[in-house]
Amino acid sequence: MKILIVDDDKDIVELLSIYVKNEGYEVERAYNGKEAITKLNTNPDIGLMILDIMMPQMDGLAVVREVRKDSQIPVLMLSAKTDDLDKIQGLIQGADDYVTKPFNPLEVMARVKSLLRRSQHDVKNDGPDQIEIGPLIIKKDSHEVETVTGKSIQLTALEFGILYLLASHPNRVFSADEIFERVWQQESVVSAKTVMVHVSHLRDKIEESTGGEKVIQTVWGVGYKIESH
Repeated sequence: MKILIVDDDKDIVELLSIYVKNEGYEVERAYNGKEAITKLNTNPDIGLMILDIMMPQMDGLAVVREVRKDSQIPVLMLSAKTDDLDKIQGLIQGADDYVTKPFNPLEVMARVKSLLRRSQHDVKNDGPDQIEIGPLIIKKDSHEVETVTGKSIQLTALEFGILYLLASHPNRVFSADEIFERVWQQESVVSAKTVMVHVSHLRDKIEESTGGEKVIQTVWGVGYKIESH
């Protein structure tokens, strides 16, 4: 598998390349957004992208918007901005996770490995192989979700992980921290906004495919749940 590293700072690209190679992955490099899109379109073996936000020609947010038109490849964003709004904007556009510069390369690699586990269908949950709840049919092994009328719902690996977690524990309320630790498989650190954005994306996709059914419920001040009926 190849990992695409995109940053206009060549020193950062080379630093991360060393760590990525040490984990046994091949590296593709790009130094602006347009080059990143070209690399993705011509390298089907790329399984994850590490993407800086602030770049010339085409910034990271524009890259994510373009990628998400037809791909669910995991995207880890690098941000020199510390404002939560900037981080949330990256998630809203379709990024899976983010790391703030300056960063520890070991933290970046921990996030990378976590995202790859999710994308490779490693659902660490003893739940059933198939769940039918409300208007949804959820298939654990294939990561497929469809409505009872047969309409397929395309989810990212993290969106699927959230849905499967909630659906396999109907009526139980999970806090944002619990969701983050189980789905991202990392210790929760200021995770509430990250989870909130992913839940929002998930809800939008479900409601669009089911004619507006509210499958995931918010329990204000506590977390999220799916009720069995």
